[in-house]
Amino acid sequence: MATKRVVIDPITRIEGHLRAEVVVDEKNIVKEAYVSSTLFRGLEIIAKGRDPRDTPFMMQRICGVCTYSHYLKSTMAIEDALGIVPPLNAKLVRTLMNAALFMHDHPVHFYQLSGVDWVDIVSALSADPKKASELAFKYSDNPMATGENELKAVQEKVAKFAKSPSGLGPFANAYWGHPTYHFTPEQNLIGLSHYLKALEMQRTAAQMLAIFGGKMPHPQSLTVGGVTCIMDLLNPSRLGAYMVKFQEMANYINNAYQADIIMAAQAYKNEPSVTMPAGIKDFMSYKDFQVGRDDFIFDGGYITGFDITKVFDIKKESITEDATHSWYKDDGPLQPYNGKTRPEYTGFVDGKSINGEGEMVGSKLINEKEKYSWIKSPRYNGNPMEVGPLANMVVNYARGNKRVVKAVDNFLKRTGLPASALFTTLGRTAARMLESKVIADNALTAFHNLVENLKVDQTTCSPYVIDKNKEYKGLGIGEVPRGMLSHWVRIKNGVIENYQAVVPSTWNASPMDKNGKHGPYEANLLGLKIDDLTKPLEIIRIIHSFDPCIACAVHVMDVKGKEIGSYKVDPLYGGCSI
Repeated sequence: MATKRVVIDPITRIEGHLRAEVVVDEKNIVKEAYVSSTLFRGLEIIAKGRDPRDTPFMMQRICGVCTYSHYLKSTMAIEDALGIVPPLNAKLVRTLMNAALFMHDHPVHFYQLSGVDWVDIVSALSADPKKASELAFKYSDNPMATGENELKAVQEKVAKFAKSPSGLGPFANAYWGHPTYHFTPEQNLIGLSHYLKALEMQRTAAQMLAIFGGKMPHPQSLTVGGVTCIMDLLNPSRLGAYMVKFQEMANYINNAYQADIIMAAQAYKNEPSVTMPAGIKDFMSYKDFQVGRDDFIFDGGYITGFDITKVFDIKKESITEDATHSWYKDDGPLQPYNGKTRPEYTGFVDGKSINGEGEMVGSKLINEKEKYSWIKSPRYNGNPMEVGPLANMVVNYARGNKRVVKAVDNFLKRTGLPASALFTTLGRTAARMLESKVIADNALTAFHNLVENLKVDQTTCSPYVIDKNKEYKGLGIGEVPRGMLSHWVRIKNGVIENYQAVVPSTWNASPMDKNGKHGPYEANLLGLKIDDLTKPLEIIRIIHSFDPCIACAVHVMDVKGKEIGSYKVDPLYGGCSI
């Protein structure tokens, strides 16, 4: 059987550096798939020997988007190790900050990162604004940013981009007109309008987090033992500002984001590339979002084989990381408390692949029999698991969580889709919206409980000591926008002895393990039919549905193109002094 190899490098509109390679047969059906992270993240190494109380501030630098996620889970890991229970006020304000992050992150993902996988911008330019404005009421009783004049203004703005020398500006270099686009011109115009509106709304969500976090994207108000934002909590104007911005974001989620996903579910329900069953049938999420003394929005657990009639409790000791196909010396599998981060980069090999013109060209390829990614392979009981909003929704649906069941059932009713449709790329995209909606509908419970508790208790931090003669270990684990995140720490002689972060994109983007089992990204590409090898939108759409957040870093540039400086960093030490 004749095969061809297609390489997409880099995959854009994600956080970090990622490439995908697929082997297709003569019918353009994917027979093998390999996903490779090409950037090393060494923060676990940097943490070693540091004061545990400093670690959360470093760990939030793992990412430039989900900074608060790592900040919070790292803080929780240190607290767990030292046996600290933060006051209720601290737990609730942490939830409010987390709600702001989710309400920021998910709309940004759908519109700015994956939106053009679903919305054909060029098609939107030929839409009838009046028809589009009327159509918007089909998906929401109170549609946002879809008045006829508003839609005309959107068309005019994008048309100016199209006439510019670069052509379409930020919307250039996409696969417009691809046969797997299914929105009408009017639906595309609605989606385009909400794309532009999302640029405004992400500012509102960032301001929400900054009210209690001090700043965004790197908040600074968490501390081991609680929070430091007591003056903000006792200021009625600060509390009022949070509520107003929360309600603005909730309105956008309900009347723009939700509306567009319902529109997409109806338009794409017969598109094979987004309705084929997920490649991994096991899903896992963790209990999170405390909104009361004993009340959490989300429960946790895992399901297997797409079976939503049974949910199993998570045993933390069953989590391991394998590095058989990862650029590290220790293959594993290793339990994260005993995890090792010793880089061993072996690079790529020479080969042939299809380029953007459909020609066979010389190329650097991964060697799938050896190591090919900086990402390790987390496994639960030796099996790959999908984590993320889809996992969170189906696990909680299976648990009978009333808040989640209400949102999911309403979505399925409005779209006419069966529950099995959740286990697809379309379902994964919808689940991210549903998670946003459940938070938008319920997170203010934490706000009201916080206000009431502050009337009788203004404690925001618990005291503690670190005994340098004792050894500690702790785990910070829970749900973040891309799924189940866990930080594992061991403390000895008063400093970090070992640190490991098992992040959602590590679960989902993991390479094969020692048993040849693919991670979710790779598994979801197997069996996919690609219409045009030079325009592999189907691959991009599937990978984007996971909202990849690969290792990321801050870069400095000179706008005049001059080199400011270059630095060689030894990965065994993970950093340098400048």
